[in-house]
Amino acid sequence: MGRPALLRMCAYIDAAGMDEIATLQAEVMRALAHPRRLQIIHRLAEGPCEVAVLAATLGVSQPNTSQHLAVMRASGVVEAERFGREIRYRIADPEVIVACETMRGVLQRRLHRMAGLATHPRFETAATLLR
Repeated sequence: MGRPALLRMCAYIDAAGMDEIATLQAEVMRALAHPRRLQIIHRLAEGPCEVAVLAATLGVSQPNTSQHLAVMRASGVVEAERFGREIRYRIADPEVIVACETMRGVLQRRLHRMAGLATHPRFETAATLLR
């Protein structure tokens, strides 16, 4: 087998592995792709919490909170533990919080840059002309 064929074969094997990880990552990202779920994640970052407490803290119904938790549980983002009649939820892996905080930082920096562009003299002149 020549070098080009070997490289194609290695790329194919690597791509197959990447597809599985990419699929799992997309699944987790879909589970996090709702503002209410991100609020839940940020609250759970403080520690495990019961559904009723989460719902009250967020100002939403308990069934709605349970639905969001079920989506995140199905993707492995959160785990549930029963305590008597209550179910307490927690973050399955602390790195989820790190990832969410990283993205939050990216977006804060982006907004800061955009605000800086809006106040740049060159853009202020353009904005004045468009009025």
